[in-house]
Amino acid sequence: MTSPALSIKNLKKTYASPVRGTALLGRLWDPRASKGASGTEALKGVSLEIPAGDFFALLGPNGAGKTTIIGIVTSLVNKTSGSVAVFGHDIENESEIARTYIGVVPQEVNFNPFEKCIDVVVNQAGYYGIPRKTATPYAEHLLKDLGLAEKLDKTGWSLSGGMKRRLLIARALVHKPQFLILDEPTAGVDVELRREMWGYLKTLTATGVTILLTTHYLEEAEQLCKHVAIINKGEIVASGTMEEVLALHDEDTAQKRGYRGGRLEEVFLQLTSEK
Repeated sequence: MTSPALSIKNLKKTYASPVRGTALLGRLWDPRASKGASGTEALKGVSLEIPAGDFFALLGPNGAGKTTIIGIVTSLVNKTSGSVAVFGHDIENESEIARTYIGVVPQEVNFNPFEKCIDVVVNQAGYYGIPRKTATPYAEHLLKDLGLAEKLDKTGWSLSGGMKRRLLIARALVHKPQFLILDEPTAGVDVELRREMWGYLKTLTATGVTILLTTHYLEEAEQLCKHVAIINKGEIVASGTMEEVLALHDEDTAQKRGYRGGRLEEVFLQLTSEK
């Protein structure tokens, strides 16, 4: 039996409050440094499972806990309690193995803008022990597939916003991960480039790559994803197949709101709006 791409059980995260006076001492407060301390409760016992090969949407308003979940899964944030496993590998006990399965396309553009595009991708492969002579042809292949064939020797600085997003995807895929995390990948990207990007990502899921998507473009999630979870204030308020979640649509509530959007948008507002 194939292990799920991601298994999260009773995950909790509390960000510790800063110690009074630390700013005066010139010290930086790291919210990841303390487990179990009092402070902001970002995750309140989240449980979630993403099947291997799925295209999964994790949706929620700003501050709901999406970024914290991604941070914990990628080992950038320490959990307070609970368990997280990637393809059956616990992120604490088998962290190095778990990380090899994961590729991340972050919300913010975070590559060196003065590096050539080919170097941005090939240098990333080096972090996974992939020799340059092996990484270079595959990086060229990825950049070509993502429409950046003519930009190989151009610096990241010279790219448009949409092209920078594509470069981030190529970088995330260079070590051939089986679990791709996309954190707001189409923010600021025009409609044509977004459609091309989604077309490429759907070909990845066809080869067995699992994709976790966070996005504020709910119509994209509705069209692309097989399963969806909606998180609000650190708790999962709905989870299931896309059709199961869409079935939560309340027509009476939607009519009372006045403005009408897609069904997923209406369900999202129904579950996350302040009462």
